Amino acid sequence: MSRWEPGARRRLEKAAFELFAERGFAATTVPEITARAGLSTRTFHRYFADKREVVFGSEEVRAETAQVLADSLPDTEPLELIMSTLRIFAEQRFEGRRDEVRLRREIVNSDAGLRERDLQKRETVGVVAREALIARGVPARQAALLAETGVTLLYVSVQEWLGRDDDTPLADIIADTLETLRSALISDIAV
Repeated sequence: MSRWEPGARRRLEKAAFELFAERGFAATTVPEITARAGLSTRTFHRYFADKREVVFGSEEVRAETAQVLADSLPDTEPLELIMSTLRIFAEQRFEGRRDEVRLRREIVNSDAGLRERDLQKRETVGVVAREALIARGVPARQAALLAETGVTLLYVSVQEWLGRDDDTPLADIIADTLETLRSALISDIAV
């Protein structure tokens, strides 16, 4: 294959995940990834800073989160803004990719450094959401609660979605998870 062939990023990702699954994350090297993809290490570094970036992406999630929140209608209620952002992410980044997301989750869970990086990514998404809400005029405490709740809803829902064998869309699971949270909060307040 030509190293300039279109789809180089996708080929590198495919090769990396195959190797991570076969050998483990720590035992896989960038030269092995590029050899499997039929590309050079220079091409690899055009797309990724290191092999962790294959698992997590670079700044794309941060930028996408900020963009989706910025593009929302100005009068959208804060919770609806969070939920609509989660629906967009569920549809664009997860649906149709369950096996790939499962494999990614297994790889992350197999390596302490990747688990730490996953927590950092989770925190980053929460910070971006909080800052976007504050920029829209949402009070800081409310923005922080909604942003953290949104991130938690996503992570809890993705775990459930990955564990299921049915075709329930992730967006529906996120909505159900929010309802579970609401019910729990209301029942705790009533006690």
